[in-house]
Amino acid sequence: MKTETTIHGLTASLAPTRAAKKTIGFVPTMGNLHEGHLTLVREAKKLCDLVVVSIFVNPIQFGVGEDFDSYPRTLEQDSLLLADVGCDIIFAPSVEQMYGTQPRLTNISVGKITDDLCGKSRPGHFDGVAVVVTKLFNIVQPDYAFFGQKDYQQLAVIRQLVQDLNMPLEVIGVPIVRAEDGLALSSRNGYLSKAQRAIAPTIYQQLQHAEQQLRAGERLSQVLANISNQLTQAGLVVDYVEARQPNLQAIDQFNQDVVLFVAAKLGATRLIDNLHIQFKTS
Repeated sequence: MKTETTIHGLTASLAPTRAAKKTIGFVPTMGNLHEGHLTLVREAKKLCDLVVVSIFVNPIQFGVGEDFDSYPRTLEQDSLLLADVGCDIIFAPSVEQMYGTQPRLTNISVGKITDDLCGKSRPGHFDGVAVVVTKLFNIVQPDYAFFGQKDYQQLAVIRQLVQDLNMPLEVIGVPIVRAEDGLALSSRNGYLSKAQRAIAPTIYQQLQHAEQQLRAGERLSQVLANISNQLTQAGLVVDYVEARQPNLQAIDQFNQDVVLFVAAKLGATRLIDNLHIQFKTS
């Protein structure tokens, strides 16, 4: 396994694979890897001849007061984990390598689907994601890119970006990886205290309970209110509890597939989760 820190070095390392017309898979990360990331790499290995994993904490997707400076940088540990799952190349550029030394004058915005959910409470976040993902796609030029469905809205943004800009790659969403108690795996889970970690699985428990309520005929609006109330009682500070169609369009009753979304804080740690519930007519 190689580690490249420059665009030129990565391009040189990928040249033989391109010349042989073999497929390149790409998993973009911010490092501090967990089993969710490793699952993405395993999926990429199944489909692709060579797999690149980027490790880059992207400054422009963090808002004022967010955790850019404190975000864990664990390259040595991450490298060991990636070697175990068969990653071929790690791309770990500096901020200067990615953004240069001159002011960035180009922005990329994906409208509409970034207006609410996480976009409402994190203004500019998805613009920062769109810029860095576009840059990484241009640098790596993969055939396939792999993203986790925990960040459902981000996945939708990236799919829209690829479609709108005719990027020659396929985006593959990989199901959420959870701890044994149901908590969706996230690099930010490491911020939780022992007491908070015991509370955090309440989010998924409430999403599962919500599915039962919907299938029992409870109104969607009431189910969302129930989730919010239960999370608040458990000690979380709710940012939003929302329901959307799988394409993120609005929905007000459970008469088709629905995705339930939750974002909430435990102390200073922001947690997100979602559950796709299939509508069964029989």
